[in-house]
Amino acid sequence: MRGQPVHARAGLLQQRLDAGTHHGMGHDPIVPPDLPFHGRKRCGTTRTVTSVPVVAVFTAYAELAHRVLARPARLGRTRLVAVDGPSGAGKTAFAARLADALAATGAGRAPVVHTDDLLDGWDGQLTFWHRLESSVLAPVRAGQAGAYQRYSWVRQVFLPDPVPVPAAPVLIVEGVSAARAEAAADLSLAVFVTAPQPLRLTRAVARDGPGILPELRRWHLGEQEHFRADDTRSRADLVVDGAPTLPHDADRYYLRMAGGDVDRRPDPAMRAAAPGKAGIRFRP
Repeated sequence: MRGQPVHARAGLLQQRLDAGTHHGMGHDPIVPPDLPFHGRKRCGTTRTVTSVPVVAVFTAYAELAHRVLARPARLGRTRLVAVDGPSGAGKTAFAARLADALAATGAGRAPVVHTDDLLDGWDGQLTFWHRLESSVLAPVRAGQAGAYQRYSWVRQVFLPDPVPVPAAPVLIVEGVSAARAEAAADLSLAVFVTAPQPLRLTRAVARDGPGILPELRRWHLGEQEHFRADDTRSRADLVVDGAPTLPHDADRYYLRMAGGDVDRRPDPAMRAAAPGKAGIRFRP
Protein backbone atom coordinates (compact mmCIF):
# COMPACT_ATOMS: atom_id res chain seq x y z
CA MET A 1 0.00 0.00 0.00
CA ARG A 2 3.05 2.27 0.25
CA GLY A 3 2.95 5.18 -2.14
CA GLN A 4 -0.77 4.91 -2.84
CA PRO A 5 -3.08 7.89 -2.22
CA VAL A 6 -5.23 7.75 0.90
CA HIS A 7 -8.44 6.90 -0.98
CA ALA A 8 -6.70 3.98 -2.70
CA ARG A 9 -5.38 2.67 0.60
CA ALA A 10 -8.85 2.99 2.10
CA GLY A 11 -10.28 1.00 -0.80
CA LEU A 12 -7.71 -1.73 -0.35
CA LEU A 13 -8.44 -1.89 3.37
CA GLN A 14 -12.15 -2.22 2.61
CA GLN A 15 -11.44 -4.99 0.07
CA ARG A 16 -9.43 -6.90 2.66
CA LEU A 17 -12.16 -6.39 5.22
CA ASP A 18 -14.86 -7.61 2.82
CA ALA A 19 -12.69 -10.61 2.01
CA GLY A 20 -12.51 -11.48 5.70
CA THR A 21 -8.84 -10.63 6.12
CA HIS A 22 -9.18 -8.88 9.45
CA HIS A 23 -7.61 -9.79 12.78
CA GLY A 24 -8.50 -13.10 14.32
CA MET A 25 -8.57 -14.95 10.97
CA GLY A 26 -4.92 -15.81 10.64
CA HIS A 27 -3.75 -12.68 8.80
CA ASP A 28 -1.18 -10.08 9.78
CA PRO A 29 -2.46 -6.71 10.92
CA ILE A 30 -2.75 -4.11 8.19
CA VAL A 31 -0.36 -1.23 8.86
CA PRO A 32 -0.81 2.18 7.24
CA PRO A 33 2.44 3.45 5.69
CA ASP A 34 1.88 7.00 6.90
CA LEU A 35 2.06 6.24 10.62
CA PRO A 36 5.18 7.77 12.24
CA PHE A 37 7.49 4.78 12.54
CA HIS A 38 10.88 5.20 14.17
CA GLY A 39 13.47 2.49 14.59
CA ARG A 40 11.16 0.02 12.84
CA LYS A 41 11.77 -3.51 11.68
CA ARG A 42 9.84 -4.87 8.73
CA CYS A 43 8.70 -8.42 8.12
CA GLY A 44 5.93 -8.93 5.56
CA THR A 45 3.08 -6.58 6.43
CA THR A 46 4.01 -6.28 10.10
CA ARG A 47 6.33 -3.57 11.40
CA THR A 48 7.87 -3.35 14.85
CA VAL A 49 7.63 0.12 16.34
CA THR A 50 9.81 1.23 19.22
CA SER A 51 8.31 4.64 19.90
CA VAL A 52 4.66 4.47 18.77
CA PRO A 53 2.88 1.33 20.06
CA VAL A 54 -0.51 1.66 18.37
CA VAL A 55 -3.17 -0.80 17.31
CA ALA A 56 -6.22 0.80 15.72
CA VAL A 57 -9.28 -1.39 16.27
CA PHE A 58 -12.21 -0.43 14.05
CA THR A 59 -15.51 -2.03 15.05
CA ALA A 60 -18.72 -2.12 13.02
CA TYR A 61 -21.76 -0.25 14.33
CA ALA A 62 -23.74 -3.32 13.25
CA GLU A 63 -21.84 -5.48 15.73
CA LEU A 64 -22.36 -2.95 18.51
CA ALA A 65 -26.10 -2.82 17.75
CA HIS A 66 -26.36 -6.59 18.22
CA ARG A 67 -24.39 -6.38 21.46
CA VAL A 68 -26.67 -3.66 22.79
CA LEU A 69 -29.75 -5.78 22.04
CA ALA A 70 -28.11 -8.77 23.75
CA ARG A 71 -27.57 -6.80 26.95
CA PRO A 72 -30.15 -6.81 29.75
CA ALA A 73 -32.67 -3.98 29.88
CA ARG A 74 -32.27 -1.90 33.04
CA LEU A 75 -34.59 1.02 32.39
CA GLY A 76 -37.75 -1.04 32.73
CA ARG A 77 -37.86 -3.06 29.51
CA THR A 78 -35.67 -0.56 27.68
CA ARG A 79 -31.92 -0.71 27.14
CA LEU A 80 -30.58 2.76 27.89
CA VAL A 81 -27.41 3.76 25.99
CA ALA A 82 -25.61 6.91 27.13
CA VAL A 83 -23.23 8.59 24.69
CA ASP A 84 -21.10 10.97 26.73
CA GLY A 85 -17.94 12.99 26.16
CA PRO A 86 -16.79 16.59 25.77
CA SER A 87 -18.49 19.00 23.39
CA GLY A 88 -17.50 18.70 19.75
CA ALA A 89 -16.11 15.19 20.15
CA GLY A 90 -18.57 13.51 17.78
CA LYS A 91 -21.26 12.22 20.14
CA THR A 92 -24.18 13.23 17.93
CA ALA A 93 -22.75 11.47 14.87
CA PHE A 94 -21.97 8.33 16.90
CA ALA A 95 -25.49 8.22 18.36
CA ALA A 96 -27.10 8.65 14.93
CA ARG A 97 -25.01 5.88 13.37
CA LEU A 98 -25.75 3.51 16.23
CA ALA A 99 -29.48 4.29 15.87
CA ASP A 100 -29.24 3.50 12.15
CA ALA A 101 -27.47 0.22 12.90
CA LEU A 102 -30.16 -0.72 15.43
CA ALA A 103 -32.84 0.00 12.83
CA ALA A 104 -31.06 -2.32 10.39
CA THR A 105 -31.43 -5.21 12.86
CA GLY A 106 -35.21 -5.03 12.55
CA ALA A 107 -35.63 -3.89 16.14
CA GLY A 108 -36.66 -0.41 15.04
CA ARG A 109 -34.71 2.83 15.10
CA ALA A 110 -33.90 3.81 18.68
CA PRO A 111 -35.12 7.27 19.70
CA VAL A 112 -32.26 9.66 20.43
CA VAL A 113 -32.59 12.33 23.11
CA HIS A 114 -30.03 15.15 22.89
CA THR A 115 -29.33 16.65 26.27
CA ASP A 116 -28.66 20.03 24.61
CA ASP A 117 -32.42 20.15 24.03
CA LEU A 118 -33.03 19.92 27.79
CA LEU A 119 -30.59 22.60 28.92
CA ASP A 120 -31.88 25.91 30.22
CA GLY A 121 -29.30 27.81 28.18
CA TRP A 122 -25.59 27.95 28.93
CA ASP A 123 -26.19 27.90 32.68
CA GLY A 124 -27.97 24.55 32.50
CA GLN A 125 -24.91 22.52 31.57
CA LEU A 126 -25.30 19.95 34.33
CA THR A 127 -28.63 20.86 35.94
CA PHE A 128 -30.95 19.36 33.32
CA TRP A 129 -31.09 15.88 34.81
CA HIS A 130 -34.32 16.37 36.75
CA ARG A 131 -36.06 17.26 33.47
CA LEU A 132 -34.67 14.17 31.75
CA GLU A 133 -35.66 11.96 34.69
CA SER A 134 -39.21 13.23 35.13
CA SER A 135 -40.08 13.67 31.45
CA VAL A 136 -38.29 10.75 29.82
CA LEU A 137 -36.58 8.22 32.08
CA ALA A 138 -39.33 7.76 34.66
CA PRO A 139 -42.12 7.12 32.13
CA VAL A 140 -39.98 4.79 30.02
CA ARG A 141 -38.90 2.95 33.17
CA ALA A 142 -42.61 2.34 33.81
CA GLY A 143 -43.14 1.09 30.26
CA GLN A 144 -44.85 4.26 29.08
CA ALA A 145 -43.96 6.85 26.47
CA GLY A 146 -42.23 9.98 27.68
CA ALA A 147 -42.17 13.50 26.27
CA TYR A 148 -40.07 16.60 26.87
CA GLN A 149 -40.08 20.24 25.88
CA ARG A 150 -37.16 21.24 23.68
CA TYR A 151 -35.15 24.34 24.52
CA SER A 152 -34.79 26.90 21.72
CA TRP A 153 -31.29 28.38 21.79
CA VAL A 154 -32.49 31.11 19.42
CA ARG A 155 -35.57 32.19 21.38
CA GLN A 156 -34.01 31.17 24.74
CA VAL A 157 -37.18 29.48 25.97
CA PHE A 158 -38.57 25.98 26.16
CA LEU A 159 -40.92 25.40 23.23
CA PRO A 160 -44.52 24.42 24.08
CA ASP A 161 -44.89 21.44 21.75
CA PRO A 162 -43.76 18.19 23.46
CA VAL A 163 -41.24 15.90 21.79
CA PRO A 164 -42.46 12.28 22.22
CA VAL A 165 -40.12 9.51 23.34
CA PRO A 166 -41.54 6.00 22.92
CA ALA A 167 -40.77 3.14 25.30
CA ALA A 168 -38.67 1.37 22.66
CA PRO A 169 -36.33 -1.61 23.07
CA VAL A 170 -33.39 0.85 23.06
CA LEU A 171 -33.20 4.52 24.07
CA ILE A 172 -30.09 6.60 23.31
CA VAL A 173 -29.33 9.67 25.40
CA GLU A 174 -26.54 11.79 23.93
CA GLY A 175 -24.74 14.74 25.46
CA VAL A 176 -22.30 15.97 28.08
CA SER A 177 -22.83 14.08 31.36
CA ALA A 178 -25.30 11.57 29.83
CA ALA A 179 -23.32 8.71 31.42
CA ARG A 180 -22.97 10.39 34.82
CA ALA A 181 -22.66 8.12 37.84
CA GLU A 182 -26.24 8.95 38.82
CA ALA A 183 -27.46 7.06 35.75
CA ALA A 184 -25.35 3.93 36.23
CA ALA A 185 -28.14 1.71 37.57
CA ASP A 186 -30.29 2.34 34.47
CA LEU A 187 -27.56 2.01 31.83
CA SER A 188 -27.12 -0.98 29.55
CA LEU A 189 -24.16 0.70 27.83
CA ALA A 190 -22.04 3.77 28.60
CA VAL A 191 -20.02 5.24 25.71
CA PHE A 192 -17.42 7.99 26.02
CA VAL A 193 -16.46 9.80 22.78
CA THR A 194 -13.36 11.96 22.81
CA ALA A 195 -11.28 14.12 20.46
CA PRO A 196 -8.43 16.65 20.78
CA GLN A 197 -9.50 19.93 22.37
CA PRO A 198 -8.35 22.23 19.52
CA LEU A 199 -10.36 20.21 17.02
CA ARG A 200 -13.42 20.20 19.26
CA LEU A 201 -13.21 23.98 19.57
CA THR A 202 -12.88 24.35 15.79
CA ARG A 203 -15.91 22.11 15.20
CA ALA A 204 -18.06 24.08 17.64
CA VAL A 205 -17.13 27.46 16.15
CA ALA A 206 -17.73 26.16 12.61
CA ARG A 207 -21.17 24.94 13.69
CA ASP A 208 -22.34 27.86 15.85
CA GLY A 209 -20.11 30.81 14.94
CA PRO A 210 -17.31 32.65 16.79
CA GLY A 211 -19.80 34.52 18.97
CA ILE A 212 -20.10 31.51 21.25
CA LEU A 213 -16.40 31.48 22.19
CA PRO A 214 -16.68 33.19 25.62
CA GLU A 215 -19.47 30.86 26.76
CA LEU A 216 -17.86 27.86 25.07
CA ARG A 217 -14.57 28.29 26.92
CA ARG A 218 -16.48 28.46 30.21
CA TRP A 219 -18.42 25.35 29.13
CA HIS A 220 -15.19 23.45 28.41
CA LEU A 221 -13.89 24.22 31.89
CA GLY A 222 -17.16 23.03 33.41
CA GLU A 223 -17.20 19.75 31.54
CA GLN A 224 -13.54 19.08 32.38
CA GLU A 225 -14.29 19.55 36.06
CA HIS A 226 -17.36 17.31 35.81
CA PHE A 227 -15.55 14.47 34.02
CA ARG A 228 -12.74 14.60 36.54
CA ALA A 229 -15.09 14.46 39.53
CA ASP A 230 -17.47 11.93 37.96
CA ASP A 231 -14.67 9.69 36.64
CA THR A 232 -16.82 9.20 33.54
CA ARG A 233 -14.24 7.90 31.09
CA SER A 234 -12.86 5.17 33.35
CA ARG A 235 -16.40 3.92 34.07
CA ALA A 236 -17.40 3.78 30.41
CA ASP A 237 -18.00 0.42 28.73
CA LEU A 238 -16.67 1.79 25.46
CA VAL A 239 -14.26 4.64 24.67
CA VAL A 240 -14.37 5.96 21.10
CA ASP A 241 -12.02 8.17 19.11
CA GLY A 242 -14.26 10.85 17.65
CA ALA A 243 -11.59 12.13 15.26
CA PRO A 244 -9.77 9.16 13.69
CA THR A 245 -7.33 10.04 10.91
CA LEU A 246 -6.85 6.52 9.54
CA PRO A 247 -8.82 5.55 6.41
CA HIS A 248 -12.14 3.83 7.13
CA ASP A 249 -15.85 3.99 6.34
CA ALA A 250 -17.09 6.33 9.09
CA ASP A 251 -20.75 5.39 8.55
CA ARG A 252 -20.00 1.69 9.19
CA TYR A 253 -17.08 1.65 11.61
CA TYR A 254 -15.90 3.51 14.69
CA LEU A 255 -12.44 3.52 16.26
CA ARG A 256 -12.21 1.99 19.70
CA MET A 257 -9.72 3.27 22.23
CA ALA A 258 -8.23 1.70 25.33
CA GLY A 259 -10.06 2.43 28.56
CA GLY A 260 -13.41 0.66 28.19
CA ASP A 261 -14.82 -2.61 26.93
CA VAL A 262 -18.32 -3.34 25.79
CA ASP A 263 -18.08 -6.88 27.20
CA ARG A 264 -16.21 -5.95 30.40
CA ARG A 265 -13.50 -8.37 29.37
CA PRO A 266 -10.19 -7.87 27.54
CA ASP A 267 -10.56 -7.25 23.81
CA PRO A 268 -8.76 -10.01 21.87
CA ALA A 269 -7.41 -7.42 19.44
CA MET A 270 -5.99 -5.32 22.25
CA ARG A 271 -4.65 -8.41 24.01
CA ALA A 272 -2.89 -9.49 20.81
CA ALA A 273 -1.22 -6.13 20.45
CA ALA A 274 2.23 -6.74 21.87
CA PRO A 275 4.18 -3.65 22.97
CA GLY A 276 5.84 -2.05 19.98
CA LYS A 277 3.31 -3.28 17.40
CA ALA A 278 1.18 -1.09 15.20
CA GLY A 279 -1.65 -1.81 12.82
CA ILE A 280 -5.26 -1.39 11.72
CA ARG A 281 -7.70 -4.11 12.73
CA PHE A 282 -11.36 -4.41 11.91
CA ARG A 283 -14.18 -6.14 13.75
CA PRO A 284 -17.08 -6.64 11.32
